[in-house]
Amino acid sequence: MTVAGALRDEGNGRFSLAGSLVLGTVTALREQGLRAFGDSSGAIEVDLGAVERADSGALALLVDWLAWAHMAGRGMKFTALPAALLALARLSDVEDLLTGR
Repeated sequence: MTVAGALRDEGNGRFSLAGSLVLGTVTALREQGLRAFGDSSGAIEVDLGAVERADSGALALLVDWLAWAHMAGRGMKFTALPAALLALARLSDVEDLLTGR
């Protein structure tokens, strides 16, 4: 069974995402993430190693978070991006944005 997406604050600007990041789950995650990021300081790192499922909703969420970080003058990077999400990012021509290349 796939669990709805969850964001966990690991401390020191590090966060982890787990579960299912799909259109039906990312709206709540967006707001949760923005609150958590706003409560932290410095650069932000989000580990996606425990993401079980991702679709275009996940891609939109990550791009939205990057836009927030840019507007807030904060660095943000994603680690352990799932292969399916990277493929979708490549098709959408935003792979370099997500990988920081």
